[in-house]
Amino acid sequence: MAKLISYPISAIYYLVFGLTLVIFHPIQWIALRVFGYGAHKITVDWLQFWIMAGTAILGTRYSFKNPYKDKIGTDRPLILVCNHQSLYDIPPLIWFFRKHHVKFISKKSLGKGIPSVSFNLRHGGSVLIDRKNAAQAVAAIAQFGEYIETNKRAAVIFPEGTRSRNGQPKPFQAKGLLTLFDTIPSAQIVPVTINNSWKLWRYGSFPLGLGNKLSFLVHEPIVLEMVSDRQALIAQLEKTVHHALK
Repeated sequence: MAKLISYPISAIYYLVFGLTLVIFHPIQWIALRVFGYGAHKITVDWLQFWIMAGTAILGTRYSFKNPYKDKIGTDRPLILVCNHQSLYDIPPLIWFFRKHHVKFISKKSLGKGIPSVSFNLRHGGSVLIDRKNAAQAVAAIAQFGEYIETNKRAAVIFPEGTRSRNGQPKPFQAKGLLTLFDTIPSAQIVPVTINNSWKLWRYGSFPLGLGNKLSFLVHEPIVLEMVSDRQALIAQLEKTVHHALK
């Protein structure tokens, strides 16, 4: 019954979602071309807010807990290490960490064809990688890391590689993390556990799941410069992130 009810509600949501992307696309373009990065970033932040607000149509609620906010400053770059459950992981990360200028490692195909989203990925400081071309991906991530280090921004990485479609965690892959560790040596590592966003896609992209509470829990940050064994750090991050999954 819940799935049946979700069909018309999901159709309404997708209409609102599509309009949001279309409306913000020219706003982003004008902000970047006329006023520069700062104005563009503000429009991207508010795009995420309105995407999240639109999910209220689906009965979606959000919880963001960061007991370590006083320890996470803007004086050094961040590496946000998160589990990955759906595309709906992304807007809350950008919005709630907005003062840190959140950037992503995304697959190349997302860099075109999606209003607002593709424009931001191409021009907002994120990096697009070809997962079928390992050499290009590693080089692009290294360049991305140098950008994050220089500008003291926040890089989001989903070390599981692909989304968990049922909430079950996947092992962390070390290569991307190690590349970021090498290129962002002054970073604070911030583990983040994401719960329940997979439930929005429990039936696939249509219809969407109704009445879900998405929760984001920020764990104690780790200063990379204080770590001697990076492989042990990755194991620790995986344990921390996965232990808080519900």
